[in-house]
Amino acid sequence: MAQKAEHLLQKPLYIFDLPEEILSTLSLKNQSDRPVVSPPQTTRPAAPSPAPSETDPNSRTNATSCNLCGLNFASVSEQREHVRSDFHGYNLRQKVKGLQPVGEAEFEKLIGDLDESISGSETEESDEDDEEDSKGKDSTLSALLKKQARISSPESDAFASKKKHRGAGRPPLIWFTSPLLPENMSLGVYRAIFSDAEQEEESHLVETLRRKQLPPAPPPPTKSERGVPLPATDVGPHYFLCMIGGGHFAAMVVALAPKKGKTYTGADERSATVLAHKTFHRYTTRRKQGGAQSSYDSAKGAAHSAGSALRRANEAALTNDIRSLLSSWKGLIDSAELIFVRATGSTNRRTLFGPYEGQVLRNNDTRNRGFPFSTRRATQKELMRAFVELTRAKQSTVDDEALEALNAEASETAPSAPSPPKQPKPSKPSEEEQIAMLHTSQLTAMIKRSKVPAVLNYLKTNNLSANFTFVPANYHTPAPLHLAASLNSAPVVLALLTKAGADPTIMNDDARTAFSLAGDRATRDAFRVARSELGESAFDWETAGVPSALSKAEVEKREAREKSDKAVEDKAEVERRRAETERLRKESEAEEAKRRDQKLGKGKILGQIPQKTFAEKREEEARGLTPEARMRLERERRARAAEERFRRFQR
Repeated sequence: MAQKAEHLLQKPLYIFDLPEEILSTLSLKNQSDRPVVSPPQTTRPAAPSPAPSETDPNSRTNATSCNLCGLNFASVSEQREHVRSDFHGYNLRQKVKGLQPVGEAEFEKLIGDLDESISGSETEESDEDDEEDSKGKDSTLSALLKKQARISSPESDAFASKKKHRGAGRPPLIWFTSPLLPENMSLGVYRAIFSDAEQEEESHLVETLRRKQLPPAPPPPTKSERGVPLPATDVGPHYFLCMIGGGHFAAMVVALAPKKGKTYTGADERSATVLAHKTFHRYTTRRKQGGAQSSYDSAKGAAHSAGSALRRANEAALTNDIRSLLSSWKGLIDSAELIFVRATGSTNRRTLFGPYEGQVLRNNDTRNRGFPFSTRRATQKELMRAFVELTRAKQSTVDDEALEALNAEASETAPSAPSPPKQPKPSKPSEEEQIAMLHTSQLTAMIKRSKVPAVLNYLKTNNLSANFTFVPANYHTPAPLHLAASLNSAPVVLALLTKAGADPTIMNDDARTAFSLAGDRATRDAFRVARSELGESAFDWETAGVPSALSKAEVEKREAREKSDKAVEDKAEVERRRAETERLRKESEAEEAKRRDQKLGKGKILGQIPQKTFAEKREEEARGLTPEARMRLERERRARAAEERFRRFQR
């Protein structure tokens, strides 16, 4: 029996073409045997297969779960993908904040207003996406956290804590069992592939699944354009799948009957038949800011930039392209068994479901389904992965004894589950702290603008010490002198030391004095000048880290000397360029005279050594120079040539 089961499970099981041995012995598993606290959930595999015929060894791994999110997985790879998902990341942040994790349905509702695809990017992206993504693109999770941070307040947190926790609802998977399978192994089928009427009678789901079996069939003849089947062609049962989000759209019609063929080894192989597929992409999303341009216009009014106009035009063009495609596929969509749509945000749903004249998709269609798992960006590859995920039977091995213990523990602890800890209310600052915060903001603004008289007058008027400690505390710049030094404001530093009496030995939380924060020579010189004016006994200058004293006269003398040296260097450079220009001018005139003589047939002497041309002389001069020196010499030559042409033009 075990060998036979191993043979049956050698390849993934396609739910519309199950082996006859399993199908004849299949029975509905008691759904109460599944975990009551964590409905089964599968997520995308790390390497999705392009068709149901390919093998997936991870699908036969023992079941794993995520206790934080309350989900079960059929394989380790699926669990790893879940850990990298936005849903899991959001619940981790909820746990850090001391809040209860949310269910997947509630998370989908939270991101419903965000026009972005879950999990970020896809490997197959346009050049435009690559360029913009290199600047840093926010994921759905970061956009959601930023939105919540903007609207968070003590009142809203209190309201959220009082909100009732919604139930998980019906699990997305229906589980079956068979005596041919290994002990404690179950086969899971997504509830979404059954119609509403079929789901009402769960006891008849086995018979329904048997009726859904389809024999392999050859693909129908198609048109050359887009691969759409001919109007009179019977394509058989098929699904329509589409995704839209962030300016990306992908649609596909897939036949449910498997296509039978031969592999290179001669063995039978079955794969999916794609009847039609199409993808569109337009630049419609405001990068790093979240949401489509139309959503921004509705919330804050129409923007008038060139980028906003381009995004509006692209939104309109994308809408027209999608609706035109849906109209051309109307026959296939109307005859589809089920319609799977992922459209987050009101703008995307309005594009698909209208209302508009001649619309194909309708909100009240009972065939409409959402994808019961997380999806990536809308691409043809992602649609095929979603179809494979929907139509592949999930295999799960669960220890019944451990499961019963888990359910019993959950039922005992559920009523007395501890409430989330209350966040302590921030204490209101005292009157002294409020005054200190006001002084801090005023002094910081004046020091940043290097307003020396204003700083000194403010300290004197408010009877503040130059060593005033900022509130709230700043570990890097705790006092005015530290702030002025870090901003390289030399005049403020000198005034605070010599006129306000600031102490240079005070250290910040990093054990650094104000002098160590100075970033240029002028600011460091201000400390040395203060040491010279105040004297060695004023402060412990060695502890402050200030070098030897330096008077203002010495600073001015050094600056004058440097300025004079620079002027001499500039003058020498001008003279050198003038001499070089004159030399080149004479060489050019001599070369011109030589060419005139050659044209007139004069000056030719037998046995005379030929003179080097101007290009040869230039190459000889540049020989042995470094590439930088050669480039500098070439620039000078071009400058002199331009001066010479200008001089000739003025004659």
